[in-house]
Amino acid sequence: MIKLFVPGRLCLFGEHTDWAGHYRTMNADILPGAAIVTGIEQGIYAEVEKSSMFEVKSPALRTYGGWRDFSCKMNEQALKRVARSGDFFCYCAGVASYMLEWYKVGGVRIKITDMTLPMKSGLSSSAAICVLVARAFNLIYNLNLNTMGEMNIAYVGELRTSSRCGRLDQACAFGVKPNLMTFDGDEVEVQTLNVKKQLHWVFADLCGTKNTIKILADLNKAYPFASNEMEQRLHDALGKQNQDFINRAVKFMAEGEVERLGRLMTETEEVFDKQVAPLCPSELRAPKLKAVLANEHIKSLTWGGKGVGSHGDGSVQFLARDANSQQQLVDYLIGLGMPAYKLTIYPVHNVRKAIIPVAGFGTRLYPATRCMKKDFFPIPCPDGMVRPVILILLEELVQSGIEEICLVLGSEEERKLYADFFEHPLRQEHLNKLNAECQEYENHIIDIGKRLRYVYQKEKRGFGHAVYQAVDFASNEPVLLSLGDTLCRSKSNKPCSLQLIEAYERYNKLIVGLYPVPLSTVSHFGIMSGVWEDKDERVLHVNTIVEKPKASYAEEFLGVKNKQGEREYCSVFGQYILTPEVFHQLEADIEASNASGDQAKEIELTSALETVRKQYGMIGFRQNGERYDMGNPAALANTIIEFPKPFNQ
Repeated sequence: MIKLFVPGRLCLFGEHTDWAGHYRTMNADILPGAAIVTGIEQGIYAEVEKSSMFEVKSPALRTYGGWRDFSCKMNEQALKRVARSGDFFCYCAGVASYMLEWYKVGGVRIKITDMTLPMKSGLSSSAAICVLVARAFNLIYNLNLNTMGEMNIAYVGELRTSSRCGRLDQACAFGVKPNLMTFDGDEVEVQTLNVKKQLHWVFADLCGTKNTIKILADLNKAYPFASNEMEQRLHDALGKQNQDFINRAVKFMAEGEVERLGRLMTETEEVFDKQVAPLCPSELRAPKLKAVLANEHIKSLTWGGKGVGSHGDGSVQFLARDANSQQQLVDYLIGLGMPAYKLTIYPVHNVRKAIIPVAGFGTRLYPATRCMKKDFFPIPCPDGMVRPVILILLEELVQSGIEEICLVLGSEEERKLYADFFEHPLRQEHLNKLNAECQEYENHIIDIGKRLRYVYQKEKRGFGHAVYQAVDFASNEPVLLSLGDTLCRSKSNKPCSLQLIEAYERYNKLIVGLYPVPLSTVSHFGIMSGVWEDKDERVLHVNTIVEKPKASYAEEFLGVKNKQGEREYCSVFGQYILTPEVFHQLEADIEASNASGDQAKEIELTSALETVRKQYGMIGFRQNGERYDMGNPAALANTIIEFPKPFNQ
């Protein structure tokens, strides 16, 4: 049984530009569409499990008109017939038919346990249910689809119904955080946005009427080529002017210019009224929307407001001045008979870079390391392939959404080893000997190579010194650090490094993966001590971190009590997310060492982490996965035996 939550979505800026940008396939003069979209706090909660049928059941949805529990054989034609039926669960069947057609999956049982998302309010409840179904199949059948893959399947699945959704509707797949979406013909790109200050949004159902189909039909008449001045003004509004609005909105969010962001909402609404609404006046005159936006009491609580989705008298959104104003506005709108909801957007620090130090000689694995770097040692994998250590590490990072990876090498001469593997395709005579699957895998290896960057540790002054060589690469961003001699395997459908990234984005501070080890082995690891912050004992508030302590010291000072009252010893898992403060501290340690004339002193990462912890705090996070050490002969032998084994053995 897997529990899922998929939020609704709110388009903050750039409505209608998704379909407008699609027309670039016919008219190159049309500019790409761009929209800022966020998931909201309201959504659909479900429990999913494997089944021989496709089933969707929900006590939670029986209050919605027309809902009834639904089941269907996993038959493509039967599912397509249901998709065209027009009922709410037609969306579910549309996605299921696509999954069956392209992935040959079995059935899924979906139990919707709660739905806090308003329907038919411009918040894309239909897209949320489509994403939910796509994600259920992805997780149940281990399809290894990324979020973009789930989003695309949800989009195509919804198109198998009578709905004509836009490409931005499925942005709910990316969770409750703001994203910039760009629409260039058939291409869609998604980028998580930085938010410097909390943003207190309120959106409300105007309880009016609008005909979205007519709005879209009337606006689409102006594409792909404008035939008069009015249609050209629409092109400008959804093209050049929209790009200006989006650029300013991204800037204001990143710089914490909340008041200017709110005023920008009002400005975009004015342009919409002048240049978009005239093409469908019967639906976009929107008297209810205009009245609410002009309300003086509401203005006193907000920085600005605008319509939602296709506009008209559907929904309205506001940027409140602060948390107190946000609550007052919700209460006021509810008092006017308009269901209102809060959406608070918190600062996001997306982790998109990673560092892997591989500068060591591998003394404990001599003489093998005389002819082969230890990160190229072959490891049998669960899928039957044999991969070098470095490829396993890099695939884990790529699967977690990391865009750039910096390898810290011991010398510039070593770079040729990595270039030969990741940048130079196999010779044709060698490639011809591979089967089709392996030939395709060659492209995957070359694609990974495009993400690699290199720096060099020319002086061997410790692990912290090696990490510091990537300071320019980190560029004052949070960065994931993965040890080059430690492998990990997730016990869930989410890679270990992605688990750590998501934990970082929740807590927004230095975070280290933790792994319980026996007391007898603590002298081999950095050991963290602290107190659990959650009942599941996955989040540790770290009170201290000590590098390779003696067992007697750890037993007296470093044990962490679990729910059973037993003492556990929490070592570093092999992955960290380093904040800019860590690099600042490493720089200070290096400068202090140089100033003292003791340039032989090793610069340790653990001591820098402990200094940062004292000032800013540190979180230890227990990932759902297994760690495999590569640092010595016994550990290497154990990894070769254990790494390929399924976890259920």
